[in-house]
Amino acid sequence: MAIRKFSRWLHTALWLTQVLLSVTLVWAAWMKLFQPAEALSATWPWTGQVPPLLVKLTGIADLLAGIGLILPAWTNIRPGLTFFAAAGVVLLMVCAMVFHLSRGESPVFNIVFGALAAWIAWGRREGAASLC
Repeated sequence: MAIRKFSRWLHTALWLTQVLLSVTLVWAAWMKLFQPAEALSATWPWTGQVPPLLVKLTGIADLLAGIGLILPAWTNIRPGLTFFAAAGVVLLMVCAMVFHLSRGESPVFNIVFGALAAWIAWGRREGAASLC
């Protein structure tokens, strides 16, 4: 009985984390893809100091990651892909940490998002096994 309650709690906590991380990633994608460069660089100074194509590519990566964290599990169509989306977010956050550290910027948000994504990947790892 205690395992069942823990399992239900874990499932709910994973879903909440997936939704929160997804919303954050989709918001970041929206900003990077549709905000004017001047407004975006006022929020994130690095975006005005790198090629616009890099900003757009990171926006696309954010959008795909945000969708991948929710859509497969929600539709129950290949839900194991959620694991791979979370693992991709971990990789994305490691790259972002290296980028921000190289510029002397704080990677604290990337560390937090990477840890949340790692937890999602850990919690959804069984679904990935069904794809192999």
